[in-house]
Amino acid sequence: MNMITLLLPYQAPWDWQQFHSHFALRAIPGLESLSADSYSRGFSINGLHSWLQVTPQPALNALALCCESAAPAHVTELERRVRRMFDLDCQPEVIAQHLSADPLLAPLLLRNPGLRLPVAFDPFEQAVRAIVGQQVTVKAAVTIVGRLVQRFGARIETAHAPSISHLFPTPQVLAAADLTGIGMPGKRVQCLQHFAGRIADGSLKLQIQDGSAALIEQLCALPGIGPWTAQYIALRAFGEADAFPASDLGLLKAPIWGADGIDARRLQRRAEAWRPWRAYAAAHLWQCYSGG
Repeated sequence: MNMITLLLPYQAPWDWQQFHSHFALRAIPGLESLSADSYSRGFSINGLHSWLQVTPQPALNALALCCESAAPAHVTELERRVRRMFDLDCQPEVIAQHLSADPLLAPLLLRNPGLRLPVAFDPFEQAVRAIVGQQVTVKAAVTIVGRLVQRFGARIETAHAPSISHLFPTPQVLAAADLTGIGMPGKRVQCLQHFAGRIADGSLKLQIQDGSAALIEQLCALPGIGPWTAQYIALRAFGEADAFPASDLGLLKAPIWGADGIDARRLQRRAEAWRPWRAYAAAHLWQCYSGG
């Protein structure tokens, strides 16, 4: 396969440190690798198993995408996914102008003008992460997903990226896997495998062509998946700009609400004024909650 490097431009401001911090908490060993100025991962697209590396090029307002590929179609799809993953098509001025009308959000936007929506490379992978992450810490979820990758992900050879050794498990593999001792409660294991089975047999399509509301409704109809998980999947798996997991602890406890925080119902009402950019408001609230 050929080594290919592409420059993916974006409209400034864009903050590599935001993405670095995001991956530093969530990167799965063997599947992903992070350095001070690069992010790498294994991937599978239409039968191609390979790896990619992204490095910021701030002087050019671009990301450099390096990968191995044998077909132009793979490169086109890979470029599309990476642009979505790093939210390179965002229009920050439009979003900032709208959200700054809220006097509590305005200082957050001034503090972090380049904040974007980190989005998963693969929607199924993100959905699994969201299900595993229900009612546990990010660290605990990363540990469990790491076990799934090591036990059930296909191995790949990457001479140029020796730290990349696995792909994410397929829906078919996870649906049939023995997850005894994986570290999740039985009901969550059942939820995960039922979801993977529905994706594997095609009875559930993980897509938003019909709008995110339709997907959220279908997800909430599955056993063990509630509004938080469904909204979070829409936000992180597809970059849905108006997705909003209103019951998320980080959103409810962001310091801008004061010592007592805010309840989900009040937050939901206030967030109506943030449409159609509620996911970006959530990103700023999460950044505030984490001390950024």
